[in-house]
Amino acid sequence: MRGRRPTPPALGLGLGLALAFALTLLAASPALASTYRYWSFWDAAGGQWKYATQGPSSLRPADGSVQGFHFVVSKDAADQAAPPRTAPDFAAVCSATSPVEGRKRIAVVVDFGTPADAPAGDAPPQDAPRTACAQVGPDATAAEALAEVAKPLRYNSAALLCSVSGYPEQGCGEPIADAAPGASDGTPSVGLLAGIAAVAALAAAALWQSRRRRSR
Repeated sequence: MRGRRPTPPALGLGLGLALAFALTLLAASPALASTYRYWSFWDAAGGQWKYATQGPSSLRPADGSVQGFHFVVSKDAADQAAPPRTAPDFAAVCSATSPVEGRKRIAVVVDFGTPADAPAGDAPPQDAPRTACAQVGPDATAAEALAEVAKPLRYNSAALLCSVSGYPEQGCGEPIADAAPGASDGTPSVGLLAGIAAVAALAAAALWQSRRRRSR
């Protein structure tokens, strides 16, 4: 009985690299590329919107702050989500609201997004962003300021903001399958699978060629 011949070092290395490359390709398509429909949260800084680094339930904005909420369809990342479509302007929102001692004024911008961003069977309550001046206690959070001017709000068990002024009626930040062109739902793309198939084919061809030479 003939023993099994060991795999030549070069072939073993090649197959190992091919396998490693295939696994790397698979790892490159995680949920990081998933697209979500959700309420994004924004701070105003220097007259520009900046993606908030804290949630509205934990952030306690100072008097004179501007907070933005935008219902979007995008990757869940600061460099992907679009800011509210109205520039942050505290004076424009709160100039008609007189200061009160022991209270702070927070300008709130609520952008319900576009009909294209709406869940199936739902629609934004208005086209243009809504602005309002919330006058709240000195320790109030951004969520409390939002509740002052845009009830009803809905949160999930993880304190994620799901609905503002009743919109949307259902759902809460789930990944969506009807993503915009170029977005991924977390499933490996055709190109990715083709790349893995090509790597596997090359590895199989190398193995076949090696066995053919040794059988001569």
